[in-house]
Amino acid sequence: MNLYEKILNRTEKIAVVGLGYVGMPIAVEFAKKVEVIGFDLNINKINLYKSGIDPTSEVGNEAIKNSSVTFTADETKLKEAKFYIVAVPTPINSDKTPDLSPVEGASSIIGRNLTKGSVVVFESTVYPGVTEDRCIPILEKESGLKCGVDFKVGYSPERINPGDKVHTLEKITKIVSGIDHESLEEISKIYEIVIEAGVHKASSIKVAEAAKVVENSQRDINIAFMNELAMVFDHMDINTKDVIEAMNTKWNALGFHPGLVGGHCIGVDPYYFLYEAERLGYHSQIILSGRKINDGMGEFVGDAIIKKLVLTNKVVKQAKVVILGVTFKENCPDIRNSKIVDIIKRLQEYEIDPIVVDPQADLGDARHEYGIELAGLDTVNEADCIVLAVAHNEFKDMSLYEIDNLFKDSPNKEKVIIDIRSILDKEKLIEKDYCYWAL
Repeated sequence: MNLYEKILNRTEKIAVVGLGYVGMPIAVEFAKKVEVIGFDLNINKINLYKSGIDPTSEVGNEAIKNSSVTFTADETKLKEAKFYIVAVPTPINSDKTPDLSPVEGASSIIGRNLTKGSVVVFESTVYPGVTEDRCIPILEKESGLKCGVDFKVGYSPERINPGDKVHTLEKITKIVSGIDHESLEEISKIYEIVIEAGVHKASSIKVAEAAKVVENSQRDINIAFMNELAMVFDHMDINTKDVIEAMNTKWNALGFHPGLVGGHCIGVDPYYFLYEAERLGYHSQIILSGRKINDGMGEFVGDAIIKKLVLTNKVVKQAKVVILGVTFKENCPDIRNSKIVDIIKRLQEYEIDPIVVDPQADLGDARHEYGIELAGLDTVNEADCIVLAVAHNEFKDMSLYEIDNLFKDSPNKEKVIIDIRSILDKEKLIEKDYCYWAL
């Protein structure tokens, strides 16, 4: 009986290492069909899961409460598994180089608990070569076992889109790869237990690693192009949204929009690709330029806010600016690598300490990560400027009357509305003489 059959028969278990926005949904989905151990070093997170609370909002409290996943922070429990999925974050350092410490740490933990006949699959985003050149040696050293003989390794990049309730895990084609043909087939069959969309078998682990960083780099470049257009159109006094609506009437328009590119994927993955390319002697031009544009958008928006405050005769240092949203994307509590923080930092350079409201974000996370004390929307009043930074449903559903009530009692032309995601009715705001700006 092979490993796939043993897992289906529940005589062997799957272990998911790293229970964040990627690992937790995978663990919960597999647990509907097989035995699953969910491991994370964060004891507080484990206790929340055990209590039936989903801090990521990816699957919801009810799904966590009813899941059969064995949540644990005890690494020795990993000895009970034979198929390991590594879904730890792979951030970047302050100098934009890859921080591989989480994936290397996970490799060490698994290695210490690895047994013969096991399969380890890495899902964490890395540059081509990391799985074979960095992770496998750690697994071998810690376990005393030989890869390809005593255990197998594969790579299957995570493709979950946080906050997306349409393109969920089981509906996204899974790229899979293995150290050899045998492992590729085993890994494919095991993922097909839960992936309704099926799998794509990559020809090698490096191909699978490259596919992930390239698909996000492609999006990054396209968004950078739209961001550059938005900056040019701002000088031309042309509304970017109007241009995009006109352009999108053609069948082959790509449908990208300008915006703040943050989060743990699109804002990070290109740097992994760039790092390895430069190590090999190739200096990127397009990818690096796109990153530079996107990394500068927070400062650009911050300057636009200052300009509008000046044009409405506000004393900049005394202006009350309210920012609605701090997470890296809409309807998601994830604040990692949020570019809203860049706007805040830019405003602080002008001695403006904005009020930040976000019903989706965790108060503790915002305080710990960025030193931001989140306020409740019901406490906001007497504002000079409202920045609609993130298109959460809570903000999209606000009426113009509700938005207006957040301002000081003054003429509309003195009320500054910054609409980063262009979610408001521009014509109505201009008709009512608000000072309106959109990216």
